[in-house]
Amino acid sequence: QVQLVESGGGLVQAGGSLRLSCAASRTILSIRTMGWYRQAPGKQRELVAAINSGGITNYADSVKGRFTISRDNAKNTVYLQMNSLNSDDTAAYYCNANLGPYGYWGPGTQVTVSS
Repeated sequence: QVQLVESGGGLVQAGGSLRLSCAASRTILSIRTMGWYRQAPGKQRELVAAINSGGITNYADSVKGRFTISRDNAKNTVYLQMNSLNSDDTAAYYCNANLGPYGYWGPGTQVTVSS
């Protein structure tokens, strides 16, 4: 079991950057995969980026080259660096921890990109 808390969301102009953080309540060393998802109004939640325990990353096509996911095992924190933001990136962003048969979610942080 793990509790997750996201932070770093906010209002940003198109072309700007934000860095999201996801702080875990326990060590993330043994967590199989940590990921960032987002959900825009009226749309399904979608995977944005994921990183496994070996450091291998995976990105949605829409964010490749703009977003970077990373993890700091010493701080039990996963980050999402978001650059060149556009209005399509406006959504609630959620952190996810995959612990095998169970997945855990944070409460989310809102990102709003103004054009």
